[in-house]
Amino acid sequence: MEKIRYALDLLGNPEGNLPIIHVAGTNGKGSTIAFMNQLLQSQGLRVGTFVSPHMVSVHDRICINNQPIADEHYRQLLEQILDLEQEVARVYEPFRYFEVMVLMMFLYFKDKALDVVLLEVGIGGLLDTTNVVDPLVSVISTVGMDHQDLLGSSLGEIAEQKAGIIKPKRPVVLGPVRPEVLEICQRKAEQAGAPLYRSGWEFQLEEGRFENGSLALDALELGLAGRHQEENAAVALQAFWLFMQASEREIDREKAKQALAQTRWAGRLEQVSQRPTIFLDGAHNVPAVERLVAHIQNQREQDVTILFSALKRKDFKEMLELIQRELPKANLLLTSFAYDGAISDEDGLAGSTYVADYQAFLKEWRKKGVGSLYITGSLYFISQVRRLFEHKY
Repeated sequence: MEKIRYALDLLGNPEGNLPIIHVAGTNGKGSTIAFMNQLLQSQGLRVGTFVSPHMVSVHDRICINNQPIADEHYRQLLEQILDLEQEVARVYEPFRYFEVMVLMMFLYFKDKALDVVLLEVGIGGLLDTTNVVDPLVSVISTVGMDHQDLLGSSLGEIAEQKAGIIKPKRPVVLGPVRPEVLEICQRKAEQAGAPLYRSGWEFQLEEGRFENGSLALDALELGLAGRHQEENAAVALQAFWLFMQASEREIDREKAKQALAQTRWAGRLEQVSQRPTIFLDGAHNVPAVERLVAHIQNQREQDVTILFSALKRKDFKEMLELIQRELPKANLLLTSFAYDGAISDEDGLAGSTYVADYQAFLKEWRKKGVGSLYITGSLYFISQVRRLFEHKY
C-alpha cells in the first residue's frame, strides 16, 4: 500500500477527485457492477468501470460507458507508468501487473468528466491496490472461502479483509452473508461511523419487487439468469439509490427497470449457443459452484454435461466433489487449458472423465450434443473458451 500511495503522489493523486463506488466481495462483484453500470447509464450518466479479469481483451478492464480504452491511449499510459516505475523502483520493488492497471485506470479516468466510477477490488479489500480511494459508497457483495493463501484460512479472517474497504462516514451496502461475517462488518461500520445497509434488512428484492423504505420498484425482470442474480441486483439497486441520493439526482424508475432487464455480463451463466444449449459460467470457487449447482437443479434438466477446468491453487477437488454429490446424474468432464498452473489429467476424481482437447470436444458437441452443456471453472478458462464463440467457432 505504501508503494501505490507513493506512486499516486508522484502522479499528482489522480484518484483524489473521482466519484467512486468501491466494490469488494468473494463472488458477485462483476455482476453487481454490471447492474449498476446499466442503471447509472440509464439515467444519462457517464460511467467509468474497472473490472478484472478480462474476458476478451485487457482493454476491457477500463471502460467508459461500455467502451474499452482505445489502444492508442492504453499504450501512451503504459509508457507513462513504465517511466514512473523507474522512479518508484528507487524506493520500492517494481510494479506488479495489477498495480500497473490500477495506475493506468486512475490516469485515464482523471480528465474524462465522469459522473461515477465503478471500481472493483482485485483481491480482498484491506490491502488491495484499489483501497487508496475515499468512495461515495462501499459495496461488499458476498463473503466466502477463496484466496485463503492471501486472505486467511477462516471466514472471519477473510471478512476482516473484505470489510477493510469500509471508510469513515461512507455508506456501506452489504449483500447476503453469514452471521459471523455480518457481525464483523457491523463492528467495522460502527467504528468508522459508516451507515450500514444490509440485504434482507434495510433493503430486499423478492418476487420481482425491490424495496428499501424510500424506493420501491415492481415487476422487475433481470437480464442475468440465476437466483443469486436477484441478490446481486438488490445490492446494485441499493448502491445506485445511495449514489443518486448523495448526488441529489432524481431517479427515472421506468428507465431503471429497463436497465435491469437489459443487463448482460460476459461469462456469468451466459448462453452462447441455443442449439445445442451451451452456457459459460465462471464458477471459480466453492461458493460460485454452489450457485451454479442450485441453478442447474432449479432447471430440472434431464441431460446435463459439465465441462470443468480450474487452477491447481484453487479448491478444485472440493468443487468437483460438490458437483458429483449434488448433480449425480450429470456427465462431468475435466479438461485443461493454456495457463500456468491449470489442472491436468492427473488431477481428476473417480467418476469424472478427462478431455484432452476441449476445442475438439466443443466442435463435436456443437454437431451432435444432446441436452445442455455448462462450461465452468476458472475465469481464465472461460475467457479462452469465450473467444472461440466470439469468432463463431
